[in-house]
This record gives sequence, C-alpha cells and structure tokens, in this order.
Amino acid sequence: MSQINAWAEYCKSLSTPITEVCAQASVASGPTALTKALHEQLPDWHFRYILCRGGWYRLGGIVKSDGSRFATDIEQWAENELEVRDGDFTHLADDFSHQDLWATRLVGRTHYLVAPAGQGTDNFLQLEIEDLQEVKSHLLFAGDDAPTSLEELVAPDHAQTGQPVSLAQYALRRISHVGTFLDRMLAQSAEPAPIHRMLADWKNSSAGVASEYYNHWIVIMREHQDRYQQSIFRAQPFAVLNGDPPEFNFTNDTRELALRDALLTFDRAVGYPMAWYFHMLTTKAVPHWVAQTVVEDALGGFAYLPEKDIEVVRNWLHRPYSV
Repeated sequence: MSQINAWAEYCKSLSTPITEVCAQASVASGPTALTKALHEQLPDWHFRYILCRGGWYRLGGIVKSDGSRFATDIEQWAENELEVRDGDFTHLADDFSHQDLWATRLVGRTHYLVAPAGQGTDNFLQLEIEDLQEVKSHLLFAGDDAPTSLEELVAPDHAQTGQPVSLAQYALRRISHVGTFLDRMLAQSAEPAPIHRMLADWKNSSAGVASEYYNHWIVIMREHQDRYQQSIFRAQPFAVLNGDPPEFNFTNDTRELALRDALLTFDRAVGYPMAWYFHMLTTKAVPHWVAQTVVEDALGGFAYLPEKDIEVVRNWLHRPYSV
C-alpha cells in the first residue's frame, strides 16, 4: 500500500473516535474542553487548537411553527415536490402556503486543530470540526407572490438568521494528513503548485528553523470532480493570526536600516522570522517591492538577513509566485 493510501486509511480509522467525541462534547464548554476530550480519546495524538473560522451557513430543512420536523433537506424536498407538479411553483405554493412552514439554515463555525506526525514541514494532521446550529431562516410562501426559482424558494435575499431550532453541536468535517494531500496535488501536475513552493521556502528559510509551519498556517483543502470524473485537488494557506496582519506603512524608497527595522517589527508582531516574506506571498500585507529592495541592499553590502533567507528571496524574484 502506498504511503498516500496508508495515511488515507489511517485518517479514516480516526474518524470513528473523533465522531464519538463530537457527539459527546458540549459546544457551550468551548474549544478547550473539546481539545481535552480529543486527547483523552486519542492519547497518541497531541492535537492543538489553532484557529476558528466562522460566519458561514448551509441550507437546512423545514420545520413547522411548533418546531416539529417537516423535512430534513429543503433542496431535496423542493425538487421532489416540484417534479410531482411539473415545475409549477404556483401549484406548490397553493398546496403548502397554509401550513406555516419554516425553512432552516445550519449556521456554523469551523475549528482547526493540528498534530505533528513526524519530521517534515508538511508532516502533520489537520483536524476540522464544525459546530453547527440549526435556526429558522424564512417562512415559506409567506407573500402573495409564489417564488419563481428554486433559489428564491430555499435561499431568498430576505432570509435571516433567526430563532434556534436546536442546540449547537459538533460535527467532524475532515481529518487529513496534509503532506499526502499535497502529494496528490503534485501528482496531477509536472510543476509544483504555489503552496508546494511556499512550504519549500519555509523549510529553507529561518522560519523553518524557528517554528513549525502548522503553528502559523492552516491549509484550506478542496477536492472536486472535473467533467471527466477525475478528482481535482486544491490547497491554499490561511494565516493563523489574532486579527489582521500588522500594517506595513512604508514607501518603496525605504532602504537599509529603515527597511531592516520595519521587517524586524513585522516579524516580531507575527511571531517568527521571515513573516514579512510569507505575508507578501499570501495576505499581501507587505508589497512586492520589499523583496527587490532586500536583495539590492544585500548586493550593495548591507545584508540584514541570513544568506539562506536572501537566497529564498532571490529565487522568488527570478520566478515569482503568490498563494
């Protein structure tokens, strides 16, 4: 069995105990309690809570005004009922407008946890756990006019997050070995993707000596099928920050001591050396002219970065990329 398949099977085996933790843990107790419960269930893996991303939702089902369940999947229900009525929205509205039915949404946040899996910049597990709460979204067939499209029915512009239908609960979204996911990406193309180059730059720079990649970045992983039913993999880094990146308010005539101090200030604020470089690639908090000036200063005899960092920046200037 290949290493990629082996990690895929192993991550699959972890899904059951993690799902059990999600079922038993209380969202109200917070991520610290969740992390502790994971450690008790999986003592060989030292998962560390690193980031929460929220503000998203998914379509839910349908409930009656008293909160009782009418349908679990509003899209599937609507498609089935429309098919019976030959796509006639007016007919659908006439049949159900008197039943006081509420569409729901699943409002959620995604919690990211990481655990080292050995040596190597990308050799770590990334665990994504959602906390979800179903809430009322909008009253179906509330107005005089019947909806004219499926989207207008299930997710109209006036839909709002409203009264909770159930308590928030955890749900396992994904557990992945990041390195093998990136290997699958690399197998699709003769050229490394920008994230592969970013990880190589991390390893070859002072950042890789100072800290592990997963202490400062998560990897947003996506997989979809193309028209030939082949899996396409995409990955994008996302910075683990408390708020926005530091501001870098300097003009392109800043050089030598002034630029050195500006880069040191940025790195200290973020928490590792060469942070300015990696945020230049990703969040765009630092402009590209900085890389050119850093190398020009070094060539002029004012080198304020280690040689390996200068080499990383020089290679980027010869073949730029962004993530």
